[in-house]
Amino acid sequence: MTTTNDIQESTTDLIVDIYRATLGHDDVGPDSDFYEMGGDSMTAFQIVARLRAVFDIDVPVALVFTCPTPADLAAAVTDLAAGQADGGTNLN
Repeated sequence: MTTTNDIQESTTDLIVDIYRATLGHDDVGPDSDFYEMGGDSMTAFQIVARLRAVFDIDVPVALVFTCPTPADLAAAVTDLAAGQADGGTNLN
């Protein structure tokens, strides 16, 4: 049985990969900070575009700024996806 924790861990792993590809750093981990890795507004939009493509949900770019680590962003995206799947309000 897949648990919420399993889903969040795989989401975190996927977001780590997106950060690595977008920020151009191989040493990104779950607790790496978007700002410390050189992230800026253009990079945030690239990350959001990839998240929208992968998860097929509306992800506001503000999430990258308010949840700057892959682990924090994964938790927010998991919650957002659950809300949108339940017909909840998106954050855009």
